[in-house]
Amino acid sequence: MSNRQRQRASSQSPRTNAPPRIPEPSGLAAPPNPRRIPLYVGLAVLGAAVGLAGTLVQAALFPGGLLLALAASAGLFHGGRVLTRTQLGALVPAVGWFLAVIVLLGGRPEGDYVFGEEIGLALFMLGGMAVAVICATMSRLPYSANDPGRSGT
Repeated sequence: MSNRQRQRASSQSPRTNAPPRIPEPSGLAAPPNPRRIPLYVGLAVLGAAVGLAGTLVQAALFPGGLLLALAASAGLFHGGRVLTRTQLGALVPAVGWFLAVIVLLGGRPEGDYVFGEEIGLALFMLGGMAVAVICATMSRLPYSANDPGRSGT
């Protein structure tokens, strides 16, 4: 084996013909997929609907209604994350939920107020925001048993 062949076969020789690669952005820095935009809009509307329903349920049936409203919010946020397989899938319904709750917080000029008790309001707001943050910052989605584990399939 000649000296040139040894140099070519060694792993220490640099590759001079390969162009430098710039890593593709991932996560929230990646450009949005245009096919997912209608899905995100639907998730935002569904988040607003869950926020409205949760507001009414937690005020009407305080201890159990609050748990039911938070469970529905958690299901929506986690479902959006699993459906889209992105963090944005959990954040978009959370934004819709948050905007609906903030609008309902304003009350009416007559002094009517949608939320029943102040402790229920605080638990609903803090609990919903905590669930949204937990679902959006999960490190990795669990894979199903039918998933072959290969990327690109």
